[in-house]
Parts: sequence; C-alpha cells; structure tokens
Amino acid sequence: MLKAKGIHKSYGALQVLKGVDLEIGASEIVSIVGSSGAGKSTLLQILGTLDKPDSGEIEMDGKNLIRLKGEELAKFRNERIGFIFQFHNLLPEFTALENIQIPGLIRNTDSKSLLKKALELAEILGISHRLDSKPATLSGGEQQRVAVARALINSPAVIFADEPSGNLDTQNAKSLHELFFTLRKELGQAFVIVTHNEDLAGMADRTVIMKDGLILQD
Repeated sequence: MLKAKGIHKSYGALQVLKGVDLEIGASEIVSIVGSSGAGKSTLLQILGTLDKPDSGEIEMDGKNLIRLKGEELAKFRNERIGFIFQFHNLLPEFTALENIQIPGLIRNTDSKSLLKKALELAEILGISHRLDSKPATLSGGEQQRVAVARALINSPAVIFADEPSGNLDTQNAKSLHELFFTLRKELGQAFVIVTHNEDLAGMADRTVIMKDGLILQD
C-alpha cells in the first residue's frame, strides 16, 4: 500500500536518515521504536508528506509522493493520509465537533454527509456527549479522541501517529492503544505509530526498530 525506498535526510551536517526502506500493508498496524534521535519522527513526517527527503522514493496508490507538489500534494494528503500528534493540535476556538470536521470542510465534503460521519466517529470513540465542548474543557484523553476522529473523518488509507499516548496517563494510554485496533477492525485503516510505549509497540502487527537513522530490525 505504501512503499518507501532509499530515504535519506540531513539537516545541515547532521544525517538523520541514512537510507531507509519500509513497506506498509493495507490495514496493517506498524510501530516504530528506537532511542531519541534515531530518526523515527523524521521518517514519519516524510512518509506523511509533511517533509521532503533529500533522496529516495515514496509510492502510494500508484503515485510517487515525492513528485507531488502544491495543490496536488495537499489534496492527496487531505484525502488519503491522517495524522495524530502527541499534543492533539486542536483549534481552541472551535468545539470538538467543529475540530473533527475541519479536514472534511477543507475537502468540500457535503455538510450533511460530513456531520453524519463525524457523529458516527464520535459514537465509536465514546465522545458523543462532549461534541459541543471546546478543547480547554476536555480531558487529555477526550482531546486525543477528538484528534483521532479528526484524523479519520476523510477515511484515509493510513494514519500516522507520533507518540499518540505520550501525553496521556496510563489508563487513557491503554484505552487509546486498544482503540487503534478497534478502528482498524471497523474502518480498515493502516496505522504507523512512533512510540516509546513498550505495551503499544508490542500490540502492533509489526515492530520496526530504528537506530542512528537506519532500520535495525523489521
């Protein structure tokens, strides 16, 4: 479904990625682990088209993502890729429901269809009773579930998650980890998750270990 080959990335004299090859299958849950500075988050950002490699190829849906630019890249990212970040990145002036719908609004999805999908996701994620609330009034676990719903609203093929439970307490982290597998079963997305959480890494279909900008074990 997604294939990366020969990914190199440097920032000045610092080599962060040194020739990474990785394939992600449809509906697969893959964890990426390794010590700080191993290149995990950089790889995730490049796979998710938020950053460009210095060299290498990334193919998805028959498209070479490295060659996509401007509006074409933005459209592909909006429709086929979802993101979950450690600190949620919700817009504070909007309600939970409005935050969930933002990617669909960017896509110009029909308002009735968008609302229906948002309500369905909220039900699956257990936040239906909090949809009129703004982020500041939500718990950390609730904010992260809103962020998950936002990532799923356009039914992307793959979700990239960077330390998604890193800012949650143990119970909320465990609930979020279990939720990924429920979502995969019900909605069919692939998940690529950068994590330091050993429990989450152990639950994944496959664990990729990175060290010094390379994949040490897959």
